[in-house]
Amino acid sequence: MRKPVYLDYAATTPVDPAVAERMAECLTLEGRFANPASRSHLYGWQAEEAVELARLQVAELINAEGRELVWTSGATESDNLALKGMMQASGSGHLVVSAIEHKAVLDAADWLEKQGYAVTRLTPDSTGQISVDSVAAALRDDTRLVSIMQVNNEVGTLNDVAAIGALCRDRGVAFHVDAVQAAGRVAIDVQAMNIDLLSLSAHKMYGPKGIGVLYVRRGLSPRPAAQIHGGGHEQGLRSGTLATHQCVGMGAAAELARQRLVNEPAAIAALRDRLWDGIRDLPGVRLNGHPEYRSCSHLNVGFAGQDGETLLMALRELAVSTGSACTSATLEPSFVLRAMGVPDALAHSSLRFSLGRFTTEEEIDHAIGHVCQVVTSLSQATA
Repeated sequence: MRKPVYLDYAATTPVDPAVAERMAECLTLEGRFANPASRSHLYGWQAEEAVELARLQVAELINAEGRELVWTSGATESDNLALKGMMQASGSGHLVVSAIEHKAVLDAADWLEKQGYAVTRLTPDSTGQISVDSVAAALRDDTRLVSIMQVNNEVGTLNDVAAIGALCRDRGVAFHVDAVQAAGRVAIDVQAMNIDLLSLSAHKMYGPKGIGVLYVRRGLSPRPAAQIHGGGHEQGLRSGTLATHQCVGMGAAAELARQRLVNEPAAIAALRDRLWDGIRDLPGVRLNGHPEYRSCSHLNVGFAGQDGETLLMALRELAVSTGSACTSATLEPSFVLRAMGVPDALAHSSLRFSLGRFTTEEEIDHAIGHVCQVVTSLSQATA
């Protein structure tokens, strides 16, 4: 029985075989398995060396210094450390986020608001972009932090984080970017983009789950307040024994992403466009998101007149989603599409196709045929 074609890379990516091989070398006695904080013997030294090399590999992907990276359990923790840590370190003040950030940012903002911090949530335009002007208009004398994602996880729309970063730097406001969906898909340069804090997750760029980083610009003041306390690891910002194999996996994944950034995004974008061209003429089909400024891997499509859950179940030969994996259990229409002004009926009928490194032309052609057949069949049944 043929497995479904995997088109849910925005939810998670498979670990690249080269990455898995590097990780496996850190799991047994013969490899670099030890606690990187064990500095009294060779095993610990070797593990620490591997972790620090991995830190440098991730740093190179975003044009940062290794000492500016804090290992975390993933982007959810990184986002929480950035938002809660910065606002708590400031003691009081105002936070600006977009209304379509990942829930790790939005829920952290909600929590901060309940603690007495002021929060402004910016509404995107109809393509899912947050304008520089809207950020500028939201800034106040007591604004301490702005958090805007580089690539939206549901529709793939790109934000001009370089322009927003320049604005924040000029106004003396710290700027955080959730770049989870950007890594390996678009260029990230924390220096050129004036980014103060940036979140990454390994499992969105062909690395393992359970590991991420928070970039904290050297010289940033105040620095985030720690959210996890223990042994004072990671410059006191994040205590806990480092998982050598996961750090090494993220480093290897970042190295591959940097090497492939020249050609891979264009190849994936060509497959995405092939898929769109194959289904765009179906009745009631609409593209959600920006037609030009978007990630190479994302294609969010509304099928007017269809029920999203019914359509999803009927597409048995494809592994796709109705939106963010973090909110897939709810029957409510996507809050991202709602904020963009998409009517509830169309939001309910929208699916996210996301492609990646291992997607093939054959799989895309199969997906086109299957979508066309299912949508046509469902349309005739309800006619």
